[in-house]
Amino acid sequence: MSLVDVIDLTVEFGSLRAVDGLSFRLEQGAALALVGESGSGKSTVASALLGLHRGTGARVGGSVEVAGVDVRQASDEELRRLRGGKAAMVFQDPLSSLDPYYAIGDQIAEVYRTHTRVSRRAARACAVEVLDRVGIPDALRRSRSRPHEFSGGMRQRALIAMALACAPDLLIADEPTTALDVTVQAQILDLLHRLREETGMGLLLVTHDVGVAAESVDEVLVMRHGRAVERGPVADVLGAPEQPYTRELLHAVPRVDTPRVIREGAKEPEGATIASADGASADGASADVASVDLASADVVLEATGLRREFGRGKRAFTAVDDVSLTIRRGETLGVVGESGSGKTTLGRMLVGLLEPTAGEVRYDGHTRAGVNPAVQMVFQDPVSSLNPRRTVGESIADPLRARGEDDEGRIRGRVRELLERVGLEAAHYDRYPHEFSGGQRQRVGIARALAADPRVIVCDEPVSALDVTTQAQVVALLGELQRELGLALVFVAHDLAVVRQVSDRVAVMRGGRIVEEGLADEVYDNPQDPYTKQLRAAVPALDPRIAAQRRAARRELAAV
Repeated sequence: MSLVDVIDLTVEFGSLRAVDGLSFRLEQGAALALVGESGSGKSTVASALLGLHRGTGARVGGSVEVAGVDVRQASDEELRRLRGGKAAMVFQDPLSSLDPYYAIGDQIAEVYRTHTRVSRRAARACAVEVLDRVGIPDALRRSRSRPHEFSGGMRQRALIAMALACAPDLLIADEPTTALDVTVQAQILDLLHRLREETGMGLLLVTHDVGVAAESVDEVLVMRHGRAVERGPVADVLGAPEQPYTRELLHAVPRVDTPRVIREGAKEPEGATIASADGASADGASADVASVDLASADVVLEATGLRREFGRGKRAFTAVDDVSLTIRRGETLGVVGESGSGKTTLGRMLVGLLEPTAGEVRYDGHTRAGVNPAVQMVFQDPVSSLNPRRTVGESIADPLRARGEDDEGRIRGRVRELLERVGLEAAHYDRYPHEFSGGQRQRVGIARALAADPRVIVCDEPVSALDVTTQAQVVALLGELQRELGLALVFVAHDLAVVRQVSDRVAVMRGGRIVEEGLADEVYDNPQDPYTKQLRAAVPALDPRIAAQRRAARRELAAV
């Protein structure tokens, strides 16, 4: 009997059919990835396996069996025994899955006691054991910590520990590494692989990141509009896809080992690799011939000796320490590093949202304290940076009103123009943020930044939560705006592949300092600092064989 057996599954929300006649099986101990863009139905399928749509108003059809339980026909009590006992789920955002009030260990112990008749002491001992198993250092002490005291990677490990508490036959992981930097992502993927080897559990991985799938599973099922497009062994599907949509999906994936395409109207600084005379780059992708020398362009933003401290006394720590950099008109500076490296704090100081403890930021050669309208920011999460009670048009209009514009007709006309400029419709002025997709909300954020007529835009993880095709669209939009308006961009991200494709120069940050800086292709192809090499090696590979080799190398390094 298969661990998971899904036949002709349909899930409807009102008039929307999110899953349309999907069938697949997962055998004991096997690993399958559901891959697709946002809205493809993959997370809806994962929820259906545990009966999470029950009582929500969704209409579910077809047959779903998990670990011998008929999910659609099971009673509420049978579903409670299934969830956590035989099948467990790890969600994308651990903060929303963990209670902020209770200690991590107590929450894991509660799950264990729900499914087994043991004492509180035995349940707490189990919690410490599984925390240690997933790599939480000093597990006994950290089991008393609350979620906010864990880093993002540690919280995800804690969720995996909670899922493992009752030794389930199936682990469902819904985008478990989306918000994590590359080194922590590699650690979580290695952990999932090791746990599969040790326990023999099956794994259903839901992801929009094709590289994550290549690192983690035996087979891939590509979804689009609620239907299966292609399924097969991961090496076959990713190496020689049969369906056009799968090929499109793979084509949109940024490659960390591929030289970036030279932007139209931009000239590589001396010493960089450029396209051949016929406009073809080394990998066959088309590239544009140089015309403007960025090295001689005006410096629009200069930071000197920036330092930022938080806290006081013994609790004080330095987030950014003695960072200096320059940004020229029309160029893109990529800033990469792990979570906690100081890159977001640096970006906020460049914009003026944070005052440096020491050092200064100069715009056009002049020092200016506070927010500078000529330097704007596009935030990582457009949901939290847009007021849900106001229309997007009103949010975009804020910079116009802030600089004294009071003619409502002109304001509305300018906002409509900006909406169309970023690929939306003028009629979207009166819509609210929840009516847009993630990619559309990010376009709204870009429109709001443009409203102030900036010369520099700092993009803080602008595509980290988006699927690969939407990522490509947003990145292309930023490049187009840069060419037309002569913008300088600071692109802050933990995704090294995306940064390579958009950047002229790259600065690598660790512990608040820049450990390496240079032309993008030089830094990526010939990194000098050991930390840069470590980041480069942690990027998921699309070839499962290379992924396995890297995983083995990381395991050997960890054992030393």
